[in-house]
Amino acid sequence: MVDPLPCDALRWRCDPAKLAFKTTADLEPIRGVIGQDNALASLRFGLETDAAGQNIFIRGLVGTGRLTMVRRLLEELKPVCLTRKDCCYVHNFAQPDRPRLVTLKPGQARAFRRAVHALADFIRDGLSDSLATDALRSRRVALDQRAQREVERITKPFEEALRAANLALVSLQMGPVAQAALFPVVEGKPVAPEELEALKAAGKVTAAQEAQFQDRREAFRKQLEEVTEGVRRVRRDQGKETSAVMEEAARALLAAQVQQILAAFQGEEAAGFLSSIVDDVVLNHLDGGTEQGDYTQLYRVNVVLENPPGRDCPIVIENHPTLANLLGSVEREWSARGPGASDFSMVRPGSLLKADGGYLILEARDLLGEPGAWKVLVRTLRSGMLEIVPGEFQLPWMAPSLNPEPIPLRVKVILLGDSSLYALLDAHDADFPNLFKVLADFDTEIERSPESFAQYARVMARIIKEENLPAFDRDAVAALIDHGARVAGRRHRLTTRFGRVADIAREAAWLARRRGPGPVGSEDVREAVRQGKRRADLPSRHFRALLKEGTIRVDTRGTVVGQINGLAVVHAGPLTYGFPARITATIGAGTAGVINIEREAALSGSIHTKGFYILGGLLRHLLSTDHPLAFSASIAFEQSYGGIDGDSASGAEMCCLLSALTGMPIRQDLAMTGAIDQRGNILAIGAVNEKVDGFFDTCADLGLTGTQGVLIPRTNAGDLMLRSDVVEACRAGKFHVYAVDTIEEALEVLTGAIAGRRGEDGTYPEGTLLRQAVDKAYEYWVRVARSPYMEAEEGGGEAPEEEATES
Repeated sequence: MVDPLPCDALRWRCDPAKLAFKTTADLEPIRGVIGQDNALASLRFGLETDAAGQNIFIRGLVGTGRLTMVRRLLEELKPVCLTRKDCCYVHNFAQPDRPRLVTLKPGQARAFRRAVHALADFIRDGLSDSLATDALRSRRVALDQRAQREVERITKPFEEALRAANLALVSLQMGPVAQAALFPVVEGKPVAPEELEALKAAGKVTAAQEAQFQDRREAFRKQLEEVTEGVRRVRRDQGKETSAVMEEAARALLAAQVQQILAAFQGEEAAGFLSSIVDDVVLNHLDGGTEQGDYTQLYRVNVVLENPPGRDCPIVIENHPTLANLLGSVEREWSARGPGASDFSMVRPGSLLKADGGYLILEARDLLGEPGAWKVLVRTLRSGMLEIVPGEFQLPWMAPSLNPEPIPLRVKVILLGDSSLYALLDAHDADFPNLFKVLADFDTEIERSPESFAQYARVMARIIKEENLPAFDRDAVAALIDHGARVAGRRHRLTTRFGRVADIAREAAWLARRRGPGPVGSEDVREAVRQGKRRADLPSRHFRALLKEGTIRVDTRGTVVGQINGLAVVHAGPLTYGFPARITATIGAGTAGVINIEREAALSGSIHTKGFYILGGLLRHLLSTDHPLAFSASIAFEQSYGGIDGDSASGAEMCCLLSALTGMPIRQDLAMTGAIDQRGNILAIGAVNEKVDGFFDTCADLGLTGTQGVLIPRTNAGDLMLRSDVVEACRAGKFHVYAVDTIEEALEVLTGAIAGRRGEDGTYPEGTLLRQAVDKAYEYWVRVARSPYMEAEEGGGEAPEEEATES
């Protein structure tokens, strides 16, 4: 028979005497994280290598210190930047909707902007005064005088001919245009046509004189056109020469300032932009311009990336990786009429550009949750070019009116995610393996050893120092290590999910402060654990109340044939609670085999269904007969109305089925958990501590008898970290924990009968439980074989009437 486990095997405790300090105030806080040597080596390689595609995916559960490790390691390594540059956007005079990119050396962007803005201010405020020199004015006067002489040379003979013909050349202003016209001269002065009509009416001009005036004007019309064209040509040439003089002078003035700027900021992009400014001034604004507003706003500089000399490589943590936050955006002016125009000055950088030459840290789950963000990130890493605001991810009315030139980008992306996300990306994105070649795996556990105890204490010292908490004495630290062992749930292991441990420490510190001055003690830690569970155990308390009231039926006394207490768990946030589940089995002669009622009701998960099918293989192994197994059985989780998954109840199901087959009753003061294989071995399961605690609570609510207990797989015995009250009940003989290796051992504990072992002849000894099972299976086969239905089927005839069957 199997004896209960000794009390010392039910819970491991950290001995405070093994901690070489009085309080955490005596310790040096640890830097970095602990227990992640392999992840640290992978991360270090990924950060220091410069090969293509060596972006990093950090795989691990939340709370293992991934982000802390990355930040501290980057601070420690101070890796060499991949590239350093400053970036600016400026107006593109050739394509206004495509702002030009100007790339500068690190730290030059701000000085370049000041220099260009000074140039723009000079153009707006000082260029006109600088062009108003005596020398330039003299040149313009000389050009005017020369043009005037040329005009006189052309018009003088014509004017003399006109005077001889008693006509005069008069310039008429027709709006903005001056028009030359021929007027008759009467009494020594030119007369307009309407005045001529008045003189004619007054008798001062005769009709013959008027006709003579008209004839003479027509005779000079062609010559007038030639003279007018000649004058226009002279004035046009004069304007070109004057403009050339002004342009030459303006270019000379601006060239001096441009050369000063280019001497400090070299590069084709800067030179091209400054040259376009000069061209625009000379061609469009030398005469004051015709555009509304301050045209020099187009000569300004928008700095989108700045890397001051001496600054460490940029490390950007993007907590909200939307498309706009990653790529950047183009702002728009809005008015009562809706969206307005945008220009180069409205381009805003995103986290990808801010991290250029450095490192961008992203949570993979957040990234995949933002529409278009993953696709854009992959495209940017693949091409090495950053395109701000791609149009395919925008609604037409929201699409920006600008398409800035793409920016060459070198950035190393560090993705934080769990194993499921890594598998998803690796399976469904062909670019992922080529872009994220470095995998850093974070373990959730470390070995339980004196070294890890010291590391735990130093981690607590760091948290206490950073958050200004009261010091913890070594008993409190030992209690935290105990809790870390329970969270790990594996023998000789401690959890590295320090987020959960730190939460307990913070609450313990809060409790200690309420208690009064002094360090945090072990009882504060244990009370913090109890209160944390109490806040999240409302479903568990409701379930226990239903059990106590009898609404949910679970027997914890006596024996029943075909009924056993299985154990299940429910999750409430980070906490897990165990509870019993009554499993029943019925059996009779037939050919249907074993029926899983949960599966038939579509409430069984795939793992539970697999565990159930294993029962069939185990039955064939245990009940090795010369005839088919001819019985129909059904197994059900009673009063279970939701989905069931997992195989941890398959061992209990097998025991329940054999009880129904043999009629051997099962102790109801025991519960069982454990998976099973087709050879009858009881296999390890998860959440063993929570399951034992859960059945103990049920027994305590319904009344402890001193015989109650739980059967667990022997392979889980080393994982036990039961609650202190459960251990004390076991020490007092009120509760028991049994560890079993095989189905035979489980049957003997549950029924009190000898299960039996198959002999060399392949049979079980007389009087054993499994011999009874074989004999009962034979009885069912005989009954089925002699059934009139079976005879009818074998003879090919029809089945007899129902009355004949009953008789």
